[in-house]
Amino acid sequence: MPAFIRPDLWPPNSPDFNPVDYKIWSVVQQRVYQSRVHNTDELKQCLVHVWHGMVDQTIIDSAIDEWRGRLRACVRAKGGHFEQML
Repeated sequence: MPAFIRPDLWPPNSPDFNPVDYKIWSVVQQRVYQSRVHNTDELKQCLVHVWHGMVDQTIIDSAIDEWRGRLRACVRAKGGHFEQML
């Protein structure tokens, strides 16, 4: 997003600003573990199945909507921890 935020202003390695980290993976995890997983091959198959089924636009929209609030909370916290502010 260099047209929106310059790369030198983007926080490095911040899962707090990565929609996949703060929203998508929790949904994937919840769906994967709805049934018992017995081994790594089964886990891989389940992950692929769940990922391909995640065409749910509401999850993506929700992640995007949360992103702006996370940015605001980070500014209010002056770059410090802000999870408690969400």
